[in-house]
Amino acid sequence: MNLKHLLVLCLLVLTSACQQTDEHELIQQQKALQARTLVLNEIKNGWHFHTPALRSDTQNMLRNWSELRQFNSEIMQTPGSSIGGFQKKAKSLSKKALELSKSIPAEFDKPEVKSRIAALTTKINQINLYLNIREIPAKKISTLVADADAAWSALYREMNEIVQKSKIPLEEGESDILMMQDPSRAIPDLATQ
Repeated sequence: MNLKHLLVLCLLVLTSACQQTDEHELIQQQKALQARTLVLNEIKNGWHFHTPALRSDTQNMLRNWSELRQFNSEIMQTPGSSIGGFQKKAKSLSKKALELSKSIPAEFDKPEVKSRIAALTTKINQINLYLNIREIPAKKISTLVADADAAWSALYREMNEIVQKSKIPLEEGESDILMMQDPSRAIPDLATQ
């Protein structure tokens, strides 16, 4: 009889221990879910990109730059309603931003534009990086999104400025001075060779 009571008592203790472990795991899962939900909501609230304005003449010059159109389309689409959706969006934006620097139209293939594309690409890559770590810093991502938006606007402002400067006529003799400054036209120094 004592053996039966001992067995029953052991089973009750084991059962209650298992239930406590299950409850503890359930509580931990609920806390993790709440934390991910808070992070997701903060990222959603900070994920705002504003389409920069382009002058009509700049738009005409950029109409054949398909990589820029694809980047603009991608950045303006809102990601899904999960962290995984934001991760996919950040990865896609990283790829599109990298493609921008590989296909710059000749009119805009200048250091000023390249540096702004590099800054934009860096910010997008940082967003991608921070979205793919275990403990996602939502405030940092919101800051990076604002920085990427500012870099995107700076790129557009620079392109507008390039187009506006190209419309300024050269003064008399300015083209001759520019040709004289061209190092490819210099006479080679045969004495140093």
